Amino acid sequence: MTLREEFERREANFMSPYGCLSAHSRGRWRPEPACPIRTAFQIDKDRILFSNAFRRLKYKTQVFLNPSGDEYRTRLTHTLEVAQISRTIARAMFLNEDLAEAIALGHDLGHTPFGHGGEAVLKEIFSRGFTHQAQSVRVVQILENSGQGLNLTYEVCDGILRHSKGYGKIMPDNPRELPATAEGCLVRVADIMAYLNHDLDDAIRSGVITESDVPEVCTRVLGKTPDERITIMMTDLITTSRPCNGQMVWDMTDKVYGAMTVLREFLYERVYRSPLVHNEFIKAKKVMSELYDHLLENEPLLNDELAKMRLPALDANGSSRERRVCDLLACMTDRYALSLYTNTFFPAQMR
Repeated sequence: MTLREEFERREANFMSPYGCLSAHSRGRWRPEPACPIRTAFQIDKDRILFSNAFRRLKYKTQVFLNPSGDEYRTRLTHTLEVAQISRTIARAMFLNEDLAEAIALGHDLGHTPFGHGGEAVLKEIFSRGFTHQAQSVRVVQILENSGQGLNLTYEVCDGILRHSKGYGKIMPDNPRELPATAEGCLVRVADIMAYLNHDLDDAIRSGVITESDVPEVCTRVLGKTPDERITIMMTDLITTSRPCNGQMVWDMTDKVYGAMTVLREFLYERVYRSPLVHNEFIKAKKVMSELYDHLLENEPLLNDELAKMRLPALDANGSSRERRVCDLLACMTDRYALSLYTNTFFPAQMR
């Protein structure tokens, strides 16, 4: 028996029947020999962690563009917080921790620079159908490894694709909106737990809001500190969710779910749409739009930048030039995009 087979045997002995066993994965896009040491989802986790796209997350915006303080969240720290919450919930509910962590680590790999402002501009100038979650799947299946992708399992790709809620319900009414695995579903909820908690913390730190601005029901039900909020939200999900008709039904009490909904509405109104944040995103959208047009018209520059980012060449995979420019921009970090913009449009003496 290999070490991998021993791990798979352990999973079968302790895991809930609602979890996804590594040995029962639907497989990869391209079949490959099993690893003698790691399970399928452990391999996926490692491939994501060592990818170029994962490293770029440290210089991608969460909410605040180029914050002056060192303690503000980035897309990378957000991802790590989602992964930690996901592991905790998966362990408490006897689900597959490796699968939950792999989905969490990969869920934002396709996020654009400048946060959701960058995503909004690519919707406008490239395609209304552009979403960061679909781009994340494109990153892991097509763009990484100079066009070879990471060849992840079906379950991880499905969880990445279906993690985002936009401004829709935290718990959707339509089960078809949910991931295929219980682990994918918990990452979807862990994502919102993480950003509600840390975006509130960063907004107070930045002075956009004060602690007294936060709705009373949020502090009374969820707590006043990041640790209290995370503990209460996780505990409520774990103790309220239950099996029904052979499936895990993810649920929360009306009290906690209601407070989370109020907090999300508050953050959208007072933080994400605040003049401080919105005005910076207007500038970012100008950068993205002008770079898109310039790269589209300048094939040598486009080819050079694709090579620098280790992305597929212009004529690879049968993609259009517009699609390749979109891929390039989406993969850029905030500082890379700003540097390219400066070098492209500013006179040398002004750089």
